[in-house]
Amino acid sequence: MTEASEATRRTPGTPCWASLMVHGLGTTEEFYADLFGWEYEPGPEQLGPYVRAMLDGREVAGIGEMPPDRQLPVAWTTYLATDDADATAESVRSCGGTVAVGPLDAGVAGRVAICSDPLGAIFGLWQAASHLGTRLAGGPGTPVWHELVTQDTSTVGKFYEHVFGHEARAHAGAGDAADEFDYLTLCLEDRPVAAVHGVGRSLPHDRGPHWMTYFEVEDTDAAAARVQQLGGGIVQPPREGLSGRLAVVTDPEGAVFTLVRGRG
Repeated sequence: MTEASEATRRTPGTPCWASLMVHGLGTTEEFYADLFGWEYEPGPEQLGPYVRAMLDGREVAGIGEMPPDRQLPVAWTTYLATDDADATAESVRSCGGTVAVGPLDAGVAGRVAICSDPLGAIFGLWQAASHLGTRLAGGPGTPVWHELVTQDTSTVGKFYEHVFGHEARAHAGAGDAADEFDYLTLCLEDRPVAAVHGVGRSLPHDRGPHWMTYFEVEDTDAAAARVQQLGGGIVQPPREGLSGRLAVVTDPEGAVFTLVRGRG
């Protein structure tokens, strides 16, 4: 487990934060505290109750509570770094995406917007001020990868290239039996930062295109079993994947995420 730089902004286009909006903040905090060992500190509350999940005193993710009258899907949102949220939001619009919220200030933490790509996958923009994003890279309980699950990679791959400057590289030699569709790695400065996974008609009808957050665990099978014990569910049981042993699970409110035990 390594600490992310406290003094340097993330390269624009890099996933820098993961946040979850739920109906019951307290019960969700308990679920992730048990599963990942998270503790919590208050975060900016301009949009309602919000906490930052902490490991070893370092921020790793955020959880907020929706207003009682809002019945929105419960899902993890990947935030991509930007140096200018307003300019990037305008680029999202001009490239066929949608800006649903903002850009607006989140106190002294930074500036935020919630967007969707041309096929409807929701993501956030984060222009850092005092809050640079996730402060731990790697280790159990930390977000270690972000992947867009969508119908096909061609349209949205170009969208992310144009908006964020990603270089989209086709994945050569996908070895997973379950991964029989197209796959792009999004790179910045010759470094992989995220991926786009085209699954065609296998895309779940109840979720549509979505960004998936991968959280590292010590033991994927044990963590998946614990998810069920805590009231969550199993979408895809543990299996060997390109990045390690994986399981796709849901928390008790239905938010989908991936557990991964890294190789090496």
